[in-house]
Amino acid sequence: MREFSFITRIPNEPGTLHKVAKIAKIHNANIHRIHYNYKIDPSTVFFEISSSKDAYEKIKNKLEELGYLQTSLEPLQYLKFNIFLPNRPGALFEFLDHITSTNANIGFMDFDEKSNRHDQLTISLTLENTTAVNLLLENLKRYYPMEVLEYDAKGKKLDETVFYLRFAQKIREIIGTEDEFLLKLLNDINHIVQELTRLGEDPKKVFQSIIATGNTLKNTQGNNFFASVQIISLTDDSTIYCIQPPCGGNIYLVESRGEMIMIDSGYGIYHSDIIKLFQHYGINFNQLQGIYITHADADHSGASGLYNVKSYLHEGTLSIIDKTNRAYGSTAEECVLEEVYTKLINLFSKFNPPTHVEVFPDKIIKMIGEIPVISSFKVGDMTFEVLQSLGGHLYGQVFFVCPQKGLLFTSDSLINFESLTPDRKQYNILAKNLMTSVNVDTERAKEERNTLIKLISNLNEELLGEGKECLICSGHGAISVFEGNKMKVKGEIHHYVPDS
Repeated sequence: MREFSFITRIPNEPGTLHKVAKIAKIHNANIHRIHYNYKIDPSTVFFEISSSKDAYEKIKNKLEELGYLQTSLEPLQYLKFNIFLPNRPGALFEFLDHITSTNANIGFMDFDEKSNRHDQLTISLTLENTTAVNLLLENLKRYYPMEVLEYDAKGKKLDETVFYLRFAQKIREIIGTEDEFLLKLLNDINHIVQELTRLGEDPKKVFQSIIATGNTLKNTQGNNFFASVQIISLTDDSTIYCIQPPCGGNIYLVESRGEMIMIDSGYGIYHSDIIKLFQHYGINFNQLQGIYITHADADHSGASGLYNVKSYLHEGTLSIIDKTNRAYGSTAEECVLEEVYTKLINLFSKFNPPTHVEVFPDKIIKMIGEIPVISSFKVGDMTFEVLQSLGGHLYGQVFFVCPQKGLLFTSDSLINFESLTPDRKQYNILAKNLMTSVNVDTERAKEERNTLIKLISNLNEELLGEGKECLICSGHGAISVFEGNKMKVKGEIHHYVPDS
């Protein structure tokens, strides 16, 4: 027995769901997921079954024979017009004969003889193709005075009776893919809808967040790309660069004595824009020795496969990338929200994971306070230690610290949220809308944050005598320092745009 899925578009009439269930029963298939929500789309039903391959094909064939199986996501034609009916019995029945003969779906109808429009009927329809539209118009013009109000052949104005089709067209505009892939993606997205609906979330808000996420990434590359950049000199021959792309996590470059590493690579979709940014600032990429990845989210590891250097990461990070599930290895591993979000964001952001990798050793060398040290590496005269997190934000997340220079890379466990621009804050909210929380374990995430704050306090005590302070290099937002109980941006932030 294997698991299969299919999407049906069934008539909104009694007995149709029963008929589909009967077909599954005849072929000894077990239905283990079904989702139908009249408020979203009155005709679309999602099914997942367990059956043999042969039984699945027979079920599909029978559904297709009945006209129930959704096999295409080509745009429907939308037509809205006024027609003038004769004032006699049976007039509406005869008119609807023409509509039925072309398999048109009625989305809206308005007629009232007592109104000031008298015999005018306004109707909107969806039809499968241009031929059907032309045939219908030719037939109607023979019998009725009429005026066309709107005609849309690209599915832009489809009404709510075909919600999933409208949604699929918007997805197609973002990623430009084929029907077969889109149908599978719709089934995955419906998992999010089903789960969040159970949690009391508005399903339309879910769809809006998905489309907004894809469009924001698509519309902030190329000529629309921008970045916030900090360049901080640590010594005469050591520099740190912090690049905040329009969306997602930071990219860091650490340069010392002719050597350079990258910490987190950002989204794959921004790769060519980031290369231009580096060229603008005169960064010599021949010095790049490797990429050190804090965790597996696409905005931190998604461009690493596009650089011709080795990537260094935790075993858990590699496992999450392989499983395509950001919840892997955590208590939330079975949560469908995390798994589907991973697929979506990887797709929208052109995820290109590392292929040439080296995994940090699975052995604790020592402890810094409450945090295990599992490895170390050097850049010029700078020595970094790799700290293993508790897995509150993500399994396999690590931090990097260079005590002598006062550098701490806290990934997504400690962030100066006040330093985020309004558009970046809004983008981060979209992820939360699709998962309810960006942390796979909220309690551990709080514990991680408190542990990092203690570590920063201890580092500041050690650095005080040298007139230095710990630079907090977060996964999002600006490089900051602690002043009292608050984080404050360190140094100047430059605004970069292409050709600036």
